[in-house]
Amino acid sequence: MAKTDSKHPQPRITRAHYEQELQRRQIELALMLDWVRESGTRVAVIFEGRDAAGKGGAIKRIQERLNPRFCRIAALQAPTERERVQWYFQRYIAHLPAAGEIVLFDRSWYNRAGVEKVMSFCTADEHHRFLRQCPQFENMLIEDGIILIKYWFSVSDDEQERRFQARMTDPTRRWKLSDIDVESRKRFVDFSRAKDEMFVHTDTDISPWWVVEADVKRNARLNCIAHLLSRIPYEPIDAPVRALPARQIDTGYLRPDRSTMTYVPDHAAAIAIR
Repeated sequence: MAKTDSKHPQPRITRAHYEQELQRRQIELALMLDWVRESGTRVAVIFEGRDAAGKGGAIKRIQERLNPRFCRIAALQAPTERERVQWYFQRYIAHLPAAGEIVLFDRSWYNRAGVEKVMSFCTADEHHRFLRQCPQFENMLIEDGIILIKYWFSVSDDEQERRFQARMTDPTRRWKLSDIDVESRKRFVDFSRAKDEMFVHTDTDISPWWVVEADVKRNARLNCIAHLLSRIPYEPIDAPVRALPARQIDTGYLRPDRSTMTYVPDHAAAIAIR
């Protein structure tokens, strides 16, 4: 049963129902990847949104039970000196899927419309050129047969601040809070304007943006996965029936004595007897 949080108008799914539905959807994702491999389909999924909007969490739940050789994450670092003087889209082309692959872009070429534009990492001319070329670039990908799906994770001002504060006090999540993230918080309105301008130019009929309401993380992950599955025209593939062969017959093998090996200390046992 869903619960309503006073801070979130969106009903919040319970953890038990979330885990149950997530498992079911991850099985569907595995079946979908089987079809992608068998059919030679190419799938590129873009995840964009504000910092701390939950993009990484959604990507993790999509990919964590899939074969990473056929469903991989592309999370590019800052461009090198050589990449800075290339055609802007060139560095991303190398990460596009081949036949039978799914690529999940944890941020993408849309960096130019957001971070680079707001932080003045690109010129006004470069930004305008991107907005003009991006729909043409995406049209070429789609015309060539790539299934391109774009998600924008939308998080409220209050929820973003709450997540930033949590990252500041949690040593395991502090790495998620970069200098750019802190600066983006100061420029919340500037990023809103940049996003709106980006949508005007790149939210097209052939390549639309799909907005994921992300104030409630569990809901956002399930909604995104369910929608992704609905956008891939997959059919279940009959898996080959395999029989486990009998183990090789022992013809005198002797395992070396344990005393000849160096083992990791049993830290878990020490905790268990406390």
